[in-house]
Amino acid sequence: MTEILHSVKAYLYDNALTSDPDDYVARVNSERSLTSEEICESAVSRGGADISQASMLHGTKLFLKEMAYLLCDGYSVNTGYFTATPLIRGVFNSPDDTFDPERHTILFQFNQGDALRNELSSIEVQIMGVADTGLGISQVTDIKTGSVNDQLTPGRNLRIDGHKLKVAGDDGNTGIFFVNQSSEEETRVDASDLVINNPSELLIIIPELDAGTYKLKVSTQFSRGFLLKEPRMVLFDKDLTVL
Repeated sequence: MTEILHSVKAYLYDNALTSDPDDYVARVNSERSLTSEEICESAVSRGGADISQASMLHGTKLFLKEMAYLLCDGYSVNTGYFTATPLIRGVFNSPDDTFDPERHTILFQFNQGDALRNELSSIEVQIMGVADTGLGISQVTDIKTGSVNDQLTPGRNLRIDGHKLKVAGDDGNTGIFFVNQSSEEETRVDASDLVINNPSELLIIIPELDAGTYKLKVSTQFSRGFLLKEPRMVLFDKDLTVL
């Protein structure tokens, strides 16, 4: 029997893909996103690494930089823990058609490898009950690239999935915003660029943002078909990047 070494907590959410009111899907309650610096520090303090955190971090950055360079030359990568490969999306209209950035996208696809897959049997999953489904963002998808919870393409569509997201109310603080993580400047999505405005799905046109890292913020007075006196706000926990 495999030894249980890890524990993951998850909450249950209504399964929006079926009409059954009594079935749910589980979503992992992630503690937070770890940086390369923090992982290397853990390897030294917990994992018994025989080099310093600084040395390990230096080597990690060199590895990732070289991996990215080789991926850009069309190589696939298999680290054992994950695989990565360049991927082209879009339809080519004839055998003589060429790559067109307006119709085609190149991106990188990552999947779990055997070494990481083998760790799954050592994880205990604790279901914490049905989640408090207040205002929340579960996932964002950059329509141009297909990137999930990662990349932003200014001037193109972004789909925002979640619950109780419908933007409504006359308070000046309601709306959809991108918060630059360096300058803390907020860029509001123009009301005319809100294409779909449903409780479970928003579709927007991304503003002309400068290159950088952003947080997505949604603020609304909507709640179960009526308007609250004060807006509620949710800040998506994933960093989104404009290249």
